[in-house]
Amino acid sequence: MEHIRNIAIIAHVDHGKTTLVDQLLKQAGTFRANQHETQEVRLMDSMDLEKEKGITIRAKNAAFKWKDYHINIVDTPGHADFGGEVERIMKMIDGVLLVVDAHDGPQAQTKFVLKKALENGAKPIVVINKIDRENARPHKVLDMVFELFLELNANDEQLDFPVVYASARDGYAMREIDQPNDDMQPLYETIVAKIPAPKESGVHYFQFLVSNLDYSDYLGRIAYGRIVSGRVSVDDAVFCIHADGRRDRQKVTAIFSHQGLLKVEIKHASAGDIVGICGFEDVFIGETITDTEERLPLPFVDIDPPTISMQICINDGPLAGREGKLLTARQVRERLVRETRMNVSLQFADTDAAGRFEIKARGEMQIAILVEQMRREGFEILVSRPEVIFKRDERGSLLEPYETLYIELPMENLGDIMQSLATRKADIGHMEHLPHSVTLESVIPTRGLIGFETDLVNATKGHGIMSHIFKEYGPHKGDIPSRKNGVLVSMEGGTSTAYALDTVQMRGRLFVGPQEEIYEGMIVGENSRPDDMPVNPCREKKLTNMRSQGDGKGIALAPPLKMSLERSLEYISPDEYIEITPKSLRLRKKILDANARKRAGKV
Repeated sequence: MEHIRNIAIIAHVDHGKTTLVDQLLKQAGTFRANQHETQEVRLMDSMDLEKEKGITIRAKNAAFKWKDYHINIVDTPGHADFGGEVERIMKMIDGVLLVVDAHDGPQAQTKFVLKKALENGAKPIVVINKIDRENARPHKVLDMVFELFLELNANDEQLDFPVVYASARDGYAMREIDQPNDDMQPLYETIVAKIPAPKESGVHYFQFLVSNLDYSDYLGRIAYGRIVSGRVSVDDAVFCIHADGRRDRQKVTAIFSHQGLLKVEIKHASAGDIVGICGFEDVFIGETITDTEERLPLPFVDIDPPTISMQICINDGPLAGREGKLLTARQVRERLVRETRMNVSLQFADTDAAGRFEIKARGEMQIAILVEQMRREGFEILVSRPEVIFKRDERGSLLEPYETLYIELPMENLGDIMQSLATRKADIGHMEHLPHSVTLESVIPTRGLIGFETDLVNATKGHGIMSHIFKEYGPHKGDIPSRKNGVLVSMEGGTSTAYALDTVQMRGRLFVGPQEEIYEGMIVGENSRPDDMPVNPCREKKLTNMRSQGDGKGIALAPPLKMSLERSLEYISPDEYIEITPKSLRLRKKILDANARKRAGKV
């Protein structure tokens, strides 16, 4: 155990933690010189969506050898919506590398993950990254980090944190800013010297806490976690203590350790090791695996509650089944259940209606990632607008979730954003004027956040940056206006024509182009007025045997607005769905028939 170090890397989005893991793995000699990994960047981002979006979504394990030390390293997500990934791995590690951008300093998510790490007693090492930036201000950032530790009530030992300055992109680290260096040696030395070895638990028998899950087509479910005490070997008979108190006896069929990014099969493992254990098909995150039936379960870290819920339904539209392979309620339900087993911060529930399921999550980004994964797997589904989860206090008063919102934006856009925040019932807590920008800190109801990022990006032409973390449940703030404009709804099905769309675009902004398949109840554009308007985008030109020269020419259609999945989730209103198939993204009304919609509106 003396030669094992278990660490997690935590940081805000885009502060360089995944690039730092790359350098630690490569410079420790994990890969051969001719291995393709030596040429790749962001090795830990193994999912397609992670590579495309440039963010970490799933917490992932890796390990490397440095001198006589075996260092297990966990890369954690930096986005607040995936906080559940961070919380559950805190029981696996003894120390954290807190990566902070040398210009931006600690951001919202830095605060969230550091708070979780300090609460669990993890020893921090602060890595001030991107010191090669022209506008780097490492000394100022170090002061900001120290203030953050004080704010989070760190103890004296945690306040005495070691600092390493690094450029993960260029592959060097140094203890002092004026000591030039060309490799990561100072960071390896700091990890080994300052991060404690796994603690002795004081018991001799085998105990293992499940903190992550994986799946193999050959071996079934793999339970990842840390061995708290004792020793385990392949073919040992062990017991899983389930959350409901059941004891389940199985045989260990395989044990996996990590070598670089690869899973390596080993015969036995002992206290302090982070390993994967196969043999249990019915194991969940937070459960304990131990040697005999009488043992008590290990305590598991509390997970923050979800704040947003939305419905996922089977696709019942006229174009259902044309692009996807997985269409039935049973297939959708199995997929959602499988996801909630792997992701502890998601909750799943059946509803009264057949083929309609409720998912509760931390934020719309988390649900958008799940839906995008399902879409790529061949599912066709309908998704409703995200709604916040309300609660009631002891006196019966309605409570809603609040978030702390941090915004950095150009000076000239401050008035517009302040007005938008006021409309969304936000309370401004702190404002700081920098040479070229302004930073705002405010407390806002989660309802007010839905759709705000789009407003911020549009108002600041992409220069505004925002991040937010859950704060608490507080009193309900009353109505928050959502979408100002109505939509243009197709009154019949068919194929859209340029002739018809030319007339429709006078009423507002188009979402579809010519020669697209349309059905009744589908949303084809945004109305310039507040109410919904029925339109016919499929109307064809009447032909006669008389025509004048130039008639029918000169139709100039504006390019249709194509929205991303996240933008669509923010855009739709409560009586609308997004139809998601492997190739298409369509907006539609929940009730397609216009007369039925009117009747439902009168009830």
